[in-house]
Amino acid sequence: MTTDQVHELYRRHVSRSQVSLIGSFGFGRDLVDHAEGCWIQLRDGRRILDFTGGVGVLSHGHNHPRILRARQRFQQSRRMEVHKNYLSPYVAALGHNLAALLPGDLTVSYFPNSGAEAVEGAVKLAYKYHQGRRGTVLHSDIAFHGKLLGAASLTASPELHFPYPQIPGTDSFGYDDLASFLLALDRHTASDGESDVYAVLLEPFSASSLRECSAGFLREVRRICTERDIVLIFDEVYTGWGKTGALFHFMHHPGLVPDIVTTSKSFGGGKASISGYIAREPIFRAAYDNLSDATLHSTTYYGFGEETATALEAVAVAVEEDFPGRARELGELLGTGLAKLAARHPRLVHDVKGRGALHGVFLNPGPKLPDALRSMLPTSAAKDPQALSKLLTAAVIAALYRDHGILTFFGSNRLIALIVSPPLVAGPDEAELFLNALDEVLDQGPVRLLAGLVREKATG
Repeated sequence: MTTDQVHELYRRHVSRSQVSLIGSFGFGRDLVDHAEGCWIQLRDGRRILDFTGGVGVLSHGHNHPRILRARQRFQQSRRMEVHKNYLSPYVAALGHNLAALLPGDLTVSYFPNSGAEAVEGAVKLAYKYHQGRRGTVLHSDIAFHGKLLGAASLTASPELHFPYPQIPGTDSFGYDDLASFLLALDRHTASDGESDVYAVLLEPFSASSLRECSAGFLREVRRICTERDIVLIFDEVYTGWGKTGALFHFMHHPGLVPDIVTTSKSFGGGKASISGYIAREPIFRAAYDNLSDATLHSTTYYGFGEETATALEAVAVAVEEDFPGRARELGELLGTGLAKLAARHPRLVHDVKGRGALHGVFLNPGPKLPDALRSMLPTSAAKDPQALSKLLTAAVIAALYRDHGILTFFGSNRLIALIVSPPLVAGPDEAELFLNALDEVLDQGPVRLLAGLVREKATG
């Protein structure tokens, strides 16, 4: 199909607003021919450096050869997909491998399809562990755990701005704020000292805000949860499989073990829609390990054959190709390079932060939204106090793509950041290419960047 045909079918059968939103950028008018590693080949012959990392999905890059071969072997052997009436060797092997890699007694796994499903499964497990006798789950005030009704009830990001109904019994505490956490616990502790909190759900590294919890905070939360028999859940949907320089981010802290950890994104090697939660054995056994409750939590595509076979190979690649080490090397290059850019552009770059292969650049647009841009925005967007930050970051994204052939994206959680999240198959050459391009883009200054976005919007 042509670009116009794709846009028309999207407008008619998918979403007109998505066409308008993505069409505001140059990549909204391009179609992909194929992709490999860090690179996307467009139909018009241009080659694009993908520095989005698939929003966490593509740590292995596009079409990793080992992942492709694993799926081809599965297909050519006509392996069986559904295992509802048969035990799956792929599920068994994947559970075994995760138990071998994770610390402590994180040894029992369940494999649904998406990160939000993994989060909801973990919270359900915690609730069942307490046999419904407790009614509160705590999350942080910048949490992002998914967009299903349950996961969204535990999310505190402005990205989810519509007031959907929420599951009962949720409360929040300040991220990396021990005093706030203790106050939240106290709100749900009876006079006799009995806690009503059945779970604490926490991102050790918040990918949407580029913040991380201190070791002291995490260890104290762990101690308190153990003391009060509260199930501690770490959400590592984005940060799992090496992204921040450890296999899972919490493993930067030796001896720290949650009761449940969730994973997805790059768990499927960029090819399989699979997620998982891995629980400490005593938690899982107490909740579900009896004949009447053995299938109390299940999904149609749980442990689908080709998906679990793909995840087996994706995990093997992450370990054997040392994804954590690659992330640390990228982190050194990006951290140093971005700090230099911040020093070179102090009026435009407000802050840079991150870890491993996950960084953010926070831009300072100045106080006023140009009239030409304000007139192009819906009334609600024009009143948004972050409108100018969003537009300036969007202008940088557009310029990187238009002028340098580099694909990036932005994150929105209280502050707007240009997200720097390359695949873990990227190397020094790709990091240098990105940093040089970003330097040239920032040299344009906010006025020229915003004017360029206006022109692109007008011609798009």
